[in-house]
Amino acid sequence: MQKYSPPRLSMLDLVAVREGGTVGQALQIALRTAQHAEALGFERYWLAEHHNMPGIASSATAVLVGHMAGGTKRIRVGSGGIMLPNHAPLVVAEAFGTLAELYPGRIDLGLGRAPGTDPTTMRALRRNKVEHEDDFPRDVAELQALLAPLQPGQKLVAMPGAGTQVPIWLLGSSLYSAQLAGHLGLPYAFASHFAPRYLHQAIAMYRSLFKPSASLAKPHVMVGVPLVAAETDEEAELLASSIYQRVLGILTGQRGALPPPKPQFLQQCPPDARAAIQDFLGEAVIGGPDTVEQGLLAMADATLADELMLVSDIYDPALRLRSLDIAAHAMRRAAEDSAKVRDAAPAMG
Repeated sequence: MQKYSPPRLSMLDLVAVREGGTVGQALQIALRTAQHAEALGFERYWLAEHHNMPGIASSATAVLVGHMAGGTKRIRVGSGGIMLPNHAPLVVAEAFGTLAELYPGRIDLGLGRAPGTDPTTMRALRRNKVEHEDDFPRDVAELQALLAPLQPGQKLVAMPGAGTQVPIWLLGSSLYSAQLAGHLGLPYAFASHFAPRYLHQAIAMYRSLFKPSASLAKPHVMVGVPLVAAETDEEAELLASSIYQRVLGILTGQRGALPPPKPQFLQQCPPDARAAIQDFLGEAVIGGPDTVEQGLLAMADATLADELMLVSDIYDPALRLRSLDIAAHAMRRAAEDSAKVRDAAPAMG
């Protein structure tokens, strides 16, 4: 029996360029996916900032957030995340303040502490900047102030931006951002879609340290989940081989476009490579409808997350949409079952 009401579903998109495809096609696929996620009732659709990475087309994240918001009507759209070390807080406040004015009540600003790229590209993004440990909390505080209502005598003003109060999320794959998000009373998203090791420890730390703030009264947790849903477990495993190939490329420094499925790919990998891929995707949910429902609900029960953010990179765009359909149906069914249990509780008492 489900321990609590199932979490909402959201989606993170890296805007993968597929082998044989173009950047333009990847952007079109991303918009169609955002529209599909909206039709399924997803809570939000985020895009991730990465630079100098072959096969990922989401580097101009704020531009894409605007494009996705303009092509949808209800779903919240945001960054998952903007890598704050790469940008001056004022520039981020102006960009997302503009988006908030264009699409009121629909823009999220997820912030990451890592550069999201290699050292050479990091220097190209913010030349001559030496990073210090306290830079990130200071930049977050500055960004909060720039998006807050204008104060008397305030000298530095984000225009647009001031007064928009764009919701800020902190993202992380370790314990650092969990502590900061709790201290600041901000919503927290854990990147368990690629770094699951500290998932439970980070969430526990965030909840234990959480201090209510003007923006959030109680902790709000979202966790990333790699998803490959198909008609059968066997088909899902085949489709997941595209992700296995890409993860191996990441681990070996041979990044590239998203490849088509390759039968028996994981089984043919050397044991150490196979173990590394499985560790990277330790929280992945891969399978047919029943397996997917069980996997998503197991993640929900284990984390008590408010939202699950799905990362579903399937080579065939149509099969990717079907993967989202299967997940959405599974969670709707779980929500209906949970509601029946709640409704029957008084009579059972």
